[in-house]
Amino acid sequence: MYDSDHISSGDALLIVDMQKDFCAGGALPIEGSEEIVPRVNALIEEAARAGAAVFASRDWHPRDHLSFVEQGGPWPRHCVQGASGADFHSTLCLPPNVVIVNKGDRSDSDQYSAFDRTGLDEDMRKRGVNRVWLCGLALDVCVRATALDSVAAGFPTVLVTTATAPVTAEGGAAALKELARAGVRKEV
Repeated sequence: MYDSDHISSGDALLIVDMQKDFCAGGALPIEGSEEIVPRVNALIEEAARAGAAVFASRDWHPRDHLSFVEQGGPWPRHCVQGASGADFHSTLCLPPNVVIVNKGDRSDSDQYSAFDRTGLDEDMRKRGVNRVWLCGLALDVCVRATALDSVAAGFPTVLVTTATAPVTAEGGAAALKELARAGVRKEV
């Protein structure tokens, strides 16, 4: 059994897209992204103490990704494979055994969710994960999609609201309501 209020052994911490391009000075900066880094680091420490698995997703886009404005998509060019903007935030303290999950790495399709055609759910099952704790960027886009897919994959899912930030306040509020309806538990 696990502790309902803390990350426990058998849990996974999934850090969504804490990349330079989504932070201050990046191609697609999210307001509040810098403020959540210490909280994400505290969650990483908690996961390490508990012996929980740590996963970190990242957008890993080819230069001609369909989501880019130049290709007719809604977003400026961001998180291009091998570019510095695709790197994780410089003060994010990922453990040596972190499992990196690449998403959005196909030119012809988008993958907002870390579970979308990445094999993440199977990997978590092989590691004995029975609950997922989520944090990262952005609440109303990739965190939202990942949380919904986590629940759909059968994992009880906890969103740490103090360790995420939305693209827009309105989008964040709508995402929180949708996630609550889907059964995602909120934790501060």
